[in-house]
Amino acid sequence: MTQRVDLSTVMDRLSIDAVITGYAVAVDDGAWKDYLALFTADGRADYRTAGGIEGPAGEVAQWLSETMRMFPVRQHLIVNRRLDLQDLGGYPGDRARVQADYVNPMRLVSEAGGHRGEGAGSEDRPTAPNFVSGGRYAFELLRTDSGWRIESVTVHEKWRNLPGSLAG
Repeated sequence: MTQRVDLSTVMDRLSIDAVITGYAVAVDDGAWKDYLALFTADGRADYRTAGGIEGPAGEVAQWLSETMRMFPVRQHLIVNRRLDLQDLGGYPGDRARVQADYVNPMRLVSEAGGHRGEGAGSEDRPTAPNFVSGGRYAFELLRTDSGWRIESVTVHEKWRNLPGSLAG
């Protein structure tokens, strides 16, 4: 490999990492326009193992926007990223796969409509049980004229913890 190929590979890795981080931030912030911008035009998402749906990114974004209202406080942590760039005989291709573990703590809205965890004085607000899940994402990415985009993401939920009476 030449230095130019090495530099290109490093830049691809950084760009792909930014897409994966952008994915987590968009879901956590409820920024569905940003979420959609991360996908190719025919991009798909599969949340079935986490009790969700599978389909075109636009449909899934709509489902997420409705579902995430139950969780006003959420924080995806995407870690242990394993990135495999397509190798075309020593040169990077236009496809990539990322396998990454996640932990997703969220706070449910309480019956009183409040939740703990936002801003000063939050300790005085009603609280609701935490909901925490973990698993692994499988991302398929494609280099486009606009940069790296997600062709598909599949959630493989491995566990969840919902304390108290809601665990049943």
